[in-house]
Amino acid sequence: MISLLTAALLVFGFMALVIGAEGLVRGASSLALRAGISPLVIGLTVVAFGTSAPEVAVSLGAAWQNQGDIAIGNVVGSNIFNVLVVLGLSALAAPLVVQQQLVRQDVPLMIVLSLLAWGLALDGQFERLDGVLLIAILVFYLGFLLRQSRRENNAEVQAEYEHEVESAKGTGWIASLLFIAGGLALLVLGANWLVEGAVQLARAFGISELVIGLTVVAAGTSLPELATSVMAAIRGERDIAVGNVVGSNIFNLLSVLGIASLVSPDAIAVKESVLHFDFPVAIAVALACLPIFVTGHLVARWEGALLFGYYILYTAWLFLDATDHQFSDGFSNAMLYFVMPLTAVTLAVVSVREWQAHRQA
Repeated sequence: MISLLTAALLVFGFMALVIGAEGLVRGASSLALRAGISPLVIGLTVVAFGTSAPEVAVSLGAAWQNQGDIAIGNVVGSNIFNVLVVLGLSALAAPLVVQQQLVRQDVPLMIVLSLLAWGLALDGQFERLDGVLLIAILVFYLGFLLRQSRRENNAEVQAEYEHEVESAKGTGWIASLLFIAGGLALLVLGANWLVEGAVQLARAFGISELVIGLTVVAAGTSLPELATSVMAAIRGERDIAVGNVVGSNIFNLLSVLGIASLVSPDAIAVKESVLHFDFPVAIAVALACLPIFVTGHLVARWEGALLFGYYILYTAWLFLDATDHQFSDGFSNAMLYFVMPLTAVTLAVVSVREWQAHRQA
């Protein structure tokens, strides 16, 4: 049974992370606006990093406390959750428009970075040198985005990010600093509560900390992305919903893994199950975005339902395997030899038909 303390740690930890991230983004955006930085640059840096702040705080805290399974599970699980749940539920709310840049640039980059992270983990650990490499790529990526945004001078994108930081415009200097200080304090406090609650939850159910990190912690730290994307889809800002998911996954791989690897007292150990199952699932999920996004540059409701259904199956398999349930082997074989190949064939056929229709048009 879950104790009242464990439940309180999880609930208040999630709440503190969400409120802390919002406060940090609001305060930092206001200071940046007062310093004369354009809303577009703020959106590409402060807002983008702010949505990944809960993942950074939790993985950093877990790595510092030598809870490596939670740190790794949070990153890998968040990336899986973002595509299957955030994108899936957003598409169910309203079919999502996919910009050409996402198909040509951002999704391939997400796939490459997922493969890179997997490659770095193949030696069974994330070391400080791995963290330095990931942070260096993050700095280069941010610089590339800034140069690209200035070169394109896209009025629509500018207006989009002005909307993102609009609420911060009227905040004064002192209030901005208080928002930043309060946001950081809540992030640290929320991360500590959530990690402690996750460890207690794992012990209570006899499930590994890795599974809790891949599911409960990952879902909790992805709440800002879920809320942002679903509301953007409902409001008709459907390109924001898709871009938020892809951008968040890129930031998770570079900033969250990078910072956690740098601050960890020892190298972060990566279990065999993560190398052989969870990382490949994250890569497969990233790869699945290409045929889905290419089919008419629209994520339809049936595709959203497909993505969300896969997350339910993935989570079910994790808990069946963790509890050594008698149906775990049959379930995994059905997924591996029937459900996944059938889905791949369906997406391939739809992609070919869409390509042929586009070519004829």
